[in-house]
Amino acid sequence: MAAPRKPSPFNAWETVRCELLNTRVCDLGLTIEGSPVEPFVQRLYRELDAKGVAFRPAFYLTDTWGCPDRVPVIGVPFYLADKRLARIEQEQTGELEDDQMVMMLVRHEAGHALNYAYRLWEEEEWGDAFGRFSQPYREAFQPEPFSRQFVRHIFSRPYGRTYAQKHPDEDFAETFAVWLTPRSAWRQKYRAWPALVKLRYVDALMREVRGREPERTGGKLYQPVESMAMLLAEHYGQRAEQFRAAAQGYVDDRLRAVFPALRGNSSLPARQLLRKHHDALLERMVRWSALDRDEAGTILQKLEDRAGALNLRFRRSQTNGKLMDVAAMAAALAMEFAYTGRLMG
Repeated sequence: MAAPRKPSPFNAWETVRCELLNTRVCDLGLTIEGSPVEPFVQRLYRELDAKGVAFRPAFYLTDTWGCPDRVPVIGVPFYLADKRLARIEQEQTGELEDDQMVMMLVRHEAGHALNYAYRLWEEEEWGDAFGRFSQPYREAFQPEPFSRQFVRHIFSRPYGRTYAQKHPDEDFAETFAVWLTPRSAWRQKYRAWPALVKLRYVDALMREVRGREPERTGGKLYQPVESMAMLLAEHYGQRAEQFRAAAQGYVDDRLRAVFPALRGNSSLPARQLLRKHHDALLERMVRWSALDRDEAGTILQKLEDRAGALNLRFRRSQTNGKLMDVAAMAAALAMEFAYTGRLMG
């Protein structure tokens, strides 16, 4: 019976993590469509539909939860759009929203979005229920943990479930989230609380806005992911280099040495060169390293994938020279791995 194959360092988590941390956030290719975030967006839309609310807030990826000031668009942390990034977030911060918390935050931000879309805070009854929207917004506040004037919804450190007490805008968003949550039984749960007045107001207000067109649907976004030009490691206050020692299958530096940055548009993708000559490169790697085809193929596939992820390019006039460089690099990587089980330096 053949011995089980050892996991390849080229696809090991330590290598993948190093690759991601050495990538600019804006180059990670993140979108909400097709990501783990999309089901939460669709769930929110279904919940709004069940309540008869026609407005559908747009979503975008950024560095934290929130709606930009008075802009009815919901920002979601970019790491939730990729399971690998979510793992890094948990490693770096010790925290990660579970599905329940994500949905609670989505409903909360939807409350902000509706407030801004319909400019609800300008209505006199809104002020009577929640207070002055224009009062100063403070990051730190002193909550009353046993107050029944406010709903209790999302949990935040160090304030527990008293986030509604932070500002009238947060009070409305939290009250809306409780109202929106399916099977929350808010009438029963809050029947002896003064907060029930706010919930009834939101219930009546949402019936009123059902037939109204929103006054605003977009606006200037706060730090969309496309503008986040720092390395992922820098986002966490880290140096990307410190993760390389553990990343035994890290090939980015080798690829950048063969395909340095180019100016201008008259160039070809490096990944295209690797794919076109895949079979010939594979044969050379097997011949010089004595690796089997599967092992050599794993290395070559890693080179192709990373060349594409890094958007490496070369000039057409350099084709023959670059092919020779790639062949030498691929054979050297295969030999290093065959004799040491890792890459050197």
